[in-house]
Amino acid sequence: MRALISVYNKEGLIDFAKGLAELGFDLVASGGTSALLSESGLAHDSVEEVTGAAEMLDGRVKTLHPSIHGAILADIDKESHREDLAERSIVPFDVVVCNLYPFFEKPGIETIDVGGPTMIRAAAKNHAHVSVVVDPADYAAILAELRESGKISASTKRSLALKAFELTARYDTAISNWLAEDGEPGILPKRITLNLDRAATLRYGENPHQVGARYTQPGVESWWDSARLLAGMELSYLNIFDTDAAWRFLHDFEGEPAVAIIKHANPCGFAVRNTIGEAYQAAFESDPISAFGGIVAFNREVDLDLANMILSNPKSDVIIAPSYQDDALKLMVAKRKNTRLIAAPAPENNALEIRTIGAGFLVQNKDTFKVAPAGFKVVSKETLPDARVRDVEIAWKLCARTSSNAIVIVKDGTSLGIGAGQQNRLDSARIAVEKAGNRVKGSVAASDAFFPFRDGLDVLASAGVSVIVSPGGSIRDQEVTDAADEAGVVLIFTGERHFRH
Repeated sequence: MRALISVYNKEGLIDFAKGLAELGFDLVASGGTSALLSESGLAHDSVEEVTGAAEMLDGRVKTLHPSIHGAILADIDKESHREDLAERSIVPFDVVVCNLYPFFEKPGIETIDVGGPTMIRAAAKNHAHVSVVVDPADYAAILAELRESGKISASTKRSLALKAFELTARYDTAISNWLAEDGEPGILPKRITLNLDRAATLRYGENPHQVGARYTQPGVESWWDSARLLAGMELSYLNIFDTDAAWRFLHDFEGEPAVAIIKHANPCGFAVRNTIGEAYQAAFESDPISAFGGIVAFNREVDLDLANMILSNPKSDVIIAPSYQDDALKLMVAKRKNTRLIAAPAPENNALEIRTIGAGFLVQNKDTFKVAPAGFKVVSKETLPDARVRDVEIAWKLCARTSSNAIVIVKDGTSLGIGAGQQNRLDSARIAVEKAGNRVKGSVAASDAFFPFRDGLDVLASAGVSVIVSPGGSIRDQEVTDAADEAGVVLIFTGERHFRH
């Protein structure tokens, strides 16, 4: 029996190679793998000894030779193949152990592997006769099977081949997507290849009769992969969806202690304050009814005082924060054993957003804030008081992360009323005003798109809103501006729409 070993990731390799040698395998190794086997005292032939040709081009060419690929691809059930091998004194390989240069981790020309994928695909194609091993996690099971039965079963060979082709498919996809990143500015790539690994199987999807799972992209860092579920029930599909929305939304705000409470991927409470405890209480009081069973996101550590505040309010399904003090964590686990407690790093920035439409897809780049409050245009006679500048920024960002049509009312760094996902902007304005109640006087309201008529602005102004920010751009902008002047409110146009569906 004969094994070819050529790996970049050498984790667990020596033990595996020793096991193969003990089972009677003759070993052949290339480059750095050969050097490692020599250091470990393992007898083997180098690829150069087999091919009679030294590697060249800084190692780019070493295994691309008939003595290697003939030994991998030979169908030993065919007499003509056996004759070809005998004529060239080629001994077939029974096992090929190979993994690839780290392109996933370090994209670049020099980490594009050529010989590795060629050997892997050849062995996987000929899996009826060759076992291809690409994952160090499989080493122990393969040795165990060989020791028990003296051979690797056909079903194992097939599953190893499947894993091998999946690896090369992911590898090629990563390379093609990397090359596509340098395409024409402002235009999405002509071709996007999805390349996903299942990271977790969920209890169910949005509803109990649906199957759900979480997937990641090979070599692409996801904050979910580093997040830790410290306590509570297993995360569901909607827990993950809403928590992701909460965590990303919270990271639109830097510096000040901030808390976001999310329900069905929409904010129902938000506040910035001098302390995280003050921010939490203000966010909760924004809409305590909607906060029940929601997702609470903190941008500061949860300490014991904050834990007691959380426990004094109705339960949340998920709490997420950068970290938890030990005594706070113990208390929350004891009192709310089913609440999911997550410690997480900052979320990564997604370059593209992808949605399904039947068998097709919609793709867009991520919505970002291109225009800062300093660049907003006051179009009313009334001017913006300095005391309301921060609230304008908060209201605008909140509105951008709320389902359209969206109206958000903010005062003193706290959301007071949010109207989301309505079929018309007027209803959203009415809902936001109703939720704000008597707190609305002197507040700031934001609209994610222009007011098509003055009626939405009239509802906000008559309730006591003093500053209104919207993109502008309607054919009735002047009518809306006149309404603002009649009511004595500040009207700001951003020139930038932020729909979210």
